[in-house]
Amino acid sequence: MDLRYEAFCFADPLFYDEQQEADAPADDFATPLPLPLPAAGWTATDRGVWRSMCPEKDGLPAQGWQIHVAAGLDNANRVLAQVYECCVTHRVAYKHLRSKVTLLTRNSKYATNVGGVELATIYPVDHNELDRVLTDLSARLADEHGPAIPSGLHYGDGPLYVRYGAFAEQWVEHDGTRVPAIRKPDGRLVPDNRKPTFSLPDWVKLPACLQSSIAPRKGNPQARFPYRVASPLHVSNGGGSYLAHPKAGGDQVVLKEARPHAGLDEAHADATERLHREHAVLDRLAGVPGVPRVIERFTISERHYLAMEHLPGTSLAAWLTRHYPLTRKNSTAAELAAYTRRALDIVAAVEKTIEAVHTRGIVLGGLHPVNILIDEEDHDRISLNDFETAFDAEAGDRPAPGAPGFRVPADRVGVEIDEHAIAALRLWLFLPLWPLTELAPAKLRRIADFVERRFALPEGYADAAVTVLAPRENSTEPAPVHTELDHEKPDWSLVRKQIAEAILAGATPERQGRLFPGDIEQSSVGGACFGVGAAGVLHALDVTGAGRFPEHERWLIDAVRRDPPARPGFYDGSSGIAYVLENFGHHDEAGKLLTSSARLVEQTTDHSLESGLAGIGLTLLHFATVRQDNEFGRQALTTAVRLAEALETAAPPGNSARAGLLSGWSGPALLFIRLFERTGESAWLSFADQALCRDLEECIEVDDGSLLVRDGAARTLPYAGVGSAGILLAAEQLARHRPEAEACASIPALRESCRGEFVAHPGLLNGRCGLAVALSANPDPDQPIRATIDQHLAWLAWYAVPYKDGLAFPGHRLLRLSMDVKTGGAGILLSLAALFDGTEVLPFVGGTLSSPASGR
Repeated sequence: MDLRYEAFCFADPLFYDEQQEADAPADDFATPLPLPLPAAGWTATDRGVWRSMCPEKDGLPAQGWQIHVAAGLDNANRVLAQVYECCVTHRVAYKHLRSKVTLLTRNSKYATNVGGVELATIYPVDHNELDRVLTDLSARLADEHGPAIPSGLHYGDGPLYVRYGAFAEQWVEHDGTRVPAIRKPDGRLVPDNRKPTFSLPDWVKLPACLQSSIAPRKGNPQARFPYRVASPLHVSNGGGSYLAHPKAGGDQVVLKEARPHAGLDEAHADATERLHREHAVLDRLAGVPGVPRVIERFTISERHYLAMEHLPGTSLAAWLTRHYPLTRKNSTAAELAAYTRRALDIVAAVEKTIEAVHTRGIVLGGLHPVNILIDEEDHDRISLNDFETAFDAEAGDRPAPGAPGFRVPADRVGVEIDEHAIAALRLWLFLPLWPLTELAPAKLRRIADFVERRFALPEGYADAAVTVLAPRENSTEPAPVHTELDHEKPDWSLVRKQIAEAILAGATPERQGRLFPGDIEQSSVGGACFGVGAAGVLHALDVTGAGRFPEHERWLIDAVRRDPPARPGFYDGSSGIAYVLENFGHHDEAGKLLTSSARLVEQTTDHSLESGLAGIGLTLLHFATVRQDNEFGRQALTTAVRLAEALETAAPPGNSARAGLLSGWSGPALLFIRLFERTGESAWLSFADQALCRDLEECIEVDDGSLLVRDGAARTLPYAGVGSAGILLAAEQLARHRPEAEACASIPALRESCRGEFVAHPGLLNGRCGLAVALSANPDPDQPIRATIDQHLAWLAWYAVPYKDGLAFPGHRLLRLSMDVKTGGAGILLSLAALFDGTEVLPFVGGTLSSPASGR
């Protein structure tokens, strides 16, 4: 489970958002600090969650020694006031977070800032300035506290940490990902790693003022550490969980780490407080089957550890991913019956374990599929692995709200809290769309009716769960909400109009960072890009006939001018934005974007359509065509040659899936195919075939004849972005020119992978709509394929949520609504236009050759 999504659920009940955009003040840290007058030679600049303060003097170097200042929620204002006075006195540039709610968000238990969370960062220009500031500020902050910043070298007694890193924004490709960079003396850019331990670049000498700080580290606390860590289970800024072996010998353990003042939960309890609470609960539950035994608790270098028995098994969430029968295209009655028996036994085992926990007077409080382990090698034995939220049943306490999607209503107390969670699991095991009920409570009855109809469940099984789960404030369940999609023959033109209305209703032009709500990826790539931002949404509205919106186009132009993209890719950077602006007639702005990103393109080695050379090359080819400009054509050709050379030396498939339209070699295959169409040179088709065969190496054939992309040891993916459908879309394009190509032989099996009954998400690139569009690319679909496309369309009613006067859809993880192309409503809108009108579903992918969907 990707806990980042939970962190973006607390600011808004409908959309993923960073907490600084909630009703809390956005500048409560910044407002009390007087701004030095410009006449005094200072400038203040707000950018996102940060305020930068810079004195007028020689410019900052591109990189150097940084001072990171940490603080808790209780002392942040005091610490920041001292930072302000020190930096103004010494005329040193610095930046600080603008609000307390931002500090809380970044230091939450769900955050993944393994390098630490700083309140402020100071930028000394040389070693002398570094020494002066550290000497002054360490005296000022000697009695203050803050969460440790593991990536920095601790200085003095206060919350000061020093590391060498970039001052200016620089980027480099590393393992297929664009990461912040620093420059070596020879001019090469290398990753500016912010690991959970202090490290020094091999060409950088430690300043004299830091020698005394490095000395205590030479005592090597790891020598006193009684365990050897084998592998991480989960790591965050609050600490982590690890599999470890005792150095003295003995059985493997689970080792939990907690850092003081870090990993705050909704009640502002830090990781150490939760670890102490978990230890106390485990002591009370000693001997309960399925509850791990405590081995020991100890503290080293201010970090707290709890070693407990390692109980074998995988999470129930992972188990369901492997065994849920409806992901197959044709589940037999026998398969459904076998799954039903096993799932009912699991429910009974969970109930028995929780009953034993209640007998000891403990409420678990955070029961959900990730916290339940199932050992398939021991007859599906059940155990529990997280007791952070557990509490005394008689204390009258309540846990924090819990993981989004499995929250317990405020009117449940004591053991009722766990009973509610078990009731949710009873339905989730048979239809894992449970998070939808948080967005649309009326879907509860629909889920219950489906599981009773589709699985041979005991009489009253689903009704019993609904009785527990239904809201108590009303004596009846929420009235069902019917949408146009619930009709046997929906009016698809009306559905498309309603989706566009919801997208437009969600627009927030008054916000600088985001125009349309979308995936949490907006926090890292910005709200302007094609995949999850405004450019893609405006493109979708235009090409599907919903119209042009000049005020929103102006927002996009202003956003790019204010915060130029730091990435050159199509879905996450400047290429995709330039493509949209060019098509809208903003030629100067589009040209400036491509020119300004030229150096980033030179540094790019990633091959993908999403972030790398494939999307960049296709954009250049598009500009060459629409502008009739041979220079763009030459650049596109150069990019394709780079890709062809990279293809020859491509690394073998790794453990995590990349194959598919966005991340795999299917994106470069599209560029090679388009170059063949432009030049007529058949060698490009050979490269396309080779690229697709490379993606097919990441596939595995399963027993129903499907060819699915392998993701790790247990999971397979059918999707368009990463998965079989994305390979299929590119392979169908190749088959139009070279049907005898080696990769085209896999097309039938790739089609079969798109025919599963259950798909977790509705979207284009990460869900059901992408499968339907991929199937429609068949130039002569047979009846089973047409029936499957219609089935995919019918299932959209499950996800549809009325929003204002329109229809919206949940994004990734189904926890919040999304309007973007990659995960939300704009992608679904594009899919429907492709299915009913035969239009190109995404830039460069090509239109469908089949007849429009039978649509009703």
